[in-house]
Amino acid sequence: MKVVFLNIQKLNKRFETSLKSQFKTFLTNGHYILGNKLIEFENAFANYCGAKHCIGTGNGLDALTLILKGYIELGKLSAGDEVLVPANTFIATIISIQQAGLVPVLVDPNESSFCISEVEVKQKITPKIKAVIVTYLYGQISGINQLKHWCHQNNLLLIADAAQAHGAISENNKKAGSIADAAAFSFYPSKNLGALGDGGAVTTSNTLLATCIQKLRNYGTSKKYVNELIGINSRLDEIQAAFLIEKLKFLDIDNTKRREIANRYSNEITNKHIQLPQWNGGNNHVFYVYVVRVKNRSHFCDYLTANSIGYLIHYPIPPHKQKALVDEFKNQIFPITEKISQEVVSIPLNPTLVKSEINYIIKKLNEYTC
Repeated sequence: MKVVFLNIQKLNKRFETSLKSQFKTFLTNGHYILGNKLIEFENAFANYCGAKHCIGTGNGLDALTLILKGYIELGKLSAGDEVLVPANTFIATIISIQQAGLVPVLVDPNESSFCISEVEVKQKITPKIKAVIVTYLYGQISGINQLKHWCHQNNLLLIADAAQAHGAISENNKKAGSIADAAAFSFYPSKNLGALGDGGAVTTSNTLLATCIQKLRNYGTSKKYVNELIGINSRLDEIQAAFLIEKLKFLDIDNTKRREIANRYSNEITNKHIQLPQWNGGNNHVFYVYVVRVKNRSHFCDYLTANSIGYLIHYPIPPHKQKALVDEFKNQIFPITEKISQEVVSIPLNPTLVKSEINYIIKKLNEYTC
């Protein structure tokens, strides 16, 4: 048997009829940018997340950058302010801080959850730090409510990189887009809620921030040819918004399927050589990816390949070790991040996996020996 890591075409085949219908309407309508479908999706996704506002953007990186730039325009942040961010996040989280003219300060994560460590955050706080970005890495919300309370007590903005956590629910029953002061989402095709191209969004209940970001994403305008701010061009395309409207209807169903598969993995993979992800079985995880840890990763990956099981590594090189950022974080060491980056492997998990494929993966992982 062969199990690919993810077949995007198969993932979207389920929506073929409705997506074709939306495309036909899109062609007939002739309104391609900032139209009614975008407004419809923004309203639907804001409502889904439990936030007052959603602003569609060109991609997830822009969504996060626009949040930071919006806070600068509102006087909540200033150029050169420092922002705490997990050291084990995807590099885009850090790039967004730099693109906003702010300074990233890395902090090691909690090794068990992969999410930001409140203990580490408190140890890194200085008067220069004005915001904390949390990453719901791999689809999991962990420890966010306590951190939010502490941040607000200390006059720190709390911003969520929710690019991998569409539909994840915290322990106090709030969804990923409504917990932090603002959240950034990506609709990259492989995401739990994925477009058929690039796309992103900001969710927030701060009306002033939402209004500012609406201007910033569209050249800084509030109406055509009237520019109030120095903005950028980052708008969620009308056609992608139309597709996302259809796919949003099935997000909770797909997330339930992901958790069902994750539950099987967590209960039935019993190999002592494979460390499974921390999860309490609740809705706080939507398993964008299912990440295991092994001591000898190259040997394990060779084993997967030999048994025709696809895999990816999220992520093999930590941001502070990337050539693009090496000068920014020269001589800085983040032992937990570096250890994780050498051990993690993502195995197949998506709503299109069938029982025989899941059985095969479990069987082969239990047969693995170092």
